[in-house]
Amino acid sequence: MATLDWAMVAALAGWILVATNLALRLVALGVIPGNRKPSTGAAWLLLILIVPILGFVIFLLFGRTELGRNRHERQLRAKARIRERTGRLADVKPPPGSPDLVSSVVSLNDRLGSLPLVADNGVQVIDDYDEVIRLMTEAVTAARSYIYVEFYIMAWDDLTGPLFSAMADASERGVDVKVLFDHIGSRGIPGYKQMLADLDDTSIQWHPMLPIMPLRGRFRRPDLRNHRKIVVVDGTVGFMGSLNLTERGYNKPRNHKLGRQWVECMVRVHGHVVAELESVFAMDWYTETDQILAVEARQAVHTTGPDVVDGVSCQLVPSGPGFVAENNLRLFTTLIYSATERISITSPYFVPDESLLYAVTTAAQRGIAVELFVSELSDQFMVGHAQASYYRALLEAGVRIHLYPAPYILHSKHFSIDDTVAVIGSSNMDMRSFALNYEVSLMMLGPEIVQRMRQVEDHYRAVSRELSLQEWLRRKPGLRYVDNVMRLTAALQ
Repeated sequence: MATLDWAMVAALAGWILVATNLALRLVALGVIPGNRKPSTGAAWLLLILIVPILGFVIFLLFGRTELGRNRHERQLRAKARIRERTGRLADVKPPPGSPDLVSSVVSLNDRLGSLPLVADNGVQVIDDYDEVIRLMTEAVTAARSYIYVEFYIMAWDDLTGPLFSAMADASERGVDVKVLFDHIGSRGIPGYKQMLADLDDTSIQWHPMLPIMPLRGRFRRPDLRNHRKIVVVDGTVGFMGSLNLTERGYNKPRNHKLGRQWVECMVRVHGHVVAELESVFAMDWYTETDQILAVEARQAVHTTGPDVVDGVSCQLVPSGPGFVAENNLRLFTTLIYSATERISITSPYFVPDESLLYAVTTAAQRGIAVELFVSELSDQFMVGHAQASYYRALLEAGVRIHLYPAPYILHSKHFSIDDTVAVIGSSNMDMRSFALNYEVSLMMLGPEIVQRMRQVEDHYRAVSRELSLQEWLRRKPGLRYVDNVMRLTAALQ
């Protein structure tokens, strides 16, 4: 019997490993750059060139944004149905005094997101966390026909309990209550299993979005998430913005110990834009359940009050992997290039791609007053350091960076352009929100609504401190190194 030559086996294994590494590198060179941004392709190539086998495994798990043929086809059918229904809304023009470019932005949004500009809406900007929950509970309590609720993170806790109870009571009296929440986003919050049990004890119809359930054959890239926040009641009132449906510390003891609380901004809307919010919910409901919801534009019902801005022209812009283009990114960059006087941006996670970075820094370099509001301390290690890697370029271009004081987390997501346009929604200004997350953004036109958003920005500025270039240049080399590494990982989309 021949003796096994372990030296030969080891040599052969070594040659196989070398050949595999070389083959993977060659394959990556021809496959990775296809239909990807240069920065994204370069980041994936660098990872695979450094650690070919591990890098390729990571790429197979996280390198593709496809959601499966069946889901994609459902999304296309839902989008076509939205186009058909919203096509019945009146075709309106931007209000008088709007810059010429706004008309082309409206056409861009309509073409990409299938939702038109609609006029004569009432908008209430709400930057009080508890007040948002109270107003949503009030609307749900008054519901007569249906309630549609969709959030990235959902938790049944002391703050949100009255809202959930109101939904349960409504379902018992015959109101059609439908609830969507992101599977991965919500299950990381303490009390998740109890929330599911409590929902099961009601007549509420609920479904997780983008569920990861390998044993049931439901698996996809795990970091593709539905990040939207939407509430629609009876087709007459809607809510959207940045707030997740949980208490201000996300029910996490560490946040409570640190005094960490989230700062949010939402809008309550009335008018035809509510039908657009309802259409986005209906698309997500159909995608998850294969059930079609009838969406009709109803007679606009307005609520007057000192905080309500009437007569606002609005356009809703959905975005995400189900759309061909990065709708939110194209909207953001186009508006930023259109600015002639002032740009104010609030984003908890500002990790721009090349196009957005150039738009913001170019605006500052051509004399536009550009300011960025971010948290002093980020709640996410990797994203916080990736964001920090852009501060020098922004400060050198003339962008003024305002740091919202710790331990608060400035989670609001909105920006304003001159005195004519404001945008608010669920989308961060980062590559994840542009390419991987389902988001929804609301463009609002007119000086009155911009002035209301300015009041929120003025408050942020009053409580924040401004970061100077001199201070930032003193940042320790070790921190700068971590910033740059995290910047590279942010490009692995």
